[in-house]
Amino acid sequence: MRFTKEHEWIKLEENIGTVGITDFAQSSLGDIIFVDINTLNEKLNADDVFGSVDAVKTASDLFLPVDGEVIEINPLIEENPELLNSDPYGEGWLIKIRVDNVDDINNLMNEEEYSTYTS
Repeated sequence: MRFTKEHEWIKLEENIGTVGITDFAQSSLGDIIFVDINTLNEKLNADDVFGSVDAVKTASDLFLPVDGEVIEINPLIEENPELLNSDPYGEGWLIKIRVDNVDDINNLMNEEEYSTYTS
């Protein structure tokens, strides 16, 4: 699993990346009440906005960690956006992308680097 400075994570399996928000992000946002992702089948670049989350405290854009095409949106989060709070690394994942260049993931922070970044 790799992490961005914008508090997204990506887990790669071959050239398919699962993307979500970190535990740090969900705790900073507070109770998430709505997720808006309208980028299915779109090819986006790293750091492009692929959606947004609305929380009781605030709203936040979601940024793609690496270049790729959005191939799936988690069907559970539309009905249960609170999964981002309760299980951000499991059932609360957001999208799956077909990654253009798997080596790009090496430009992101590993768990130790992200832990240092958020402390």
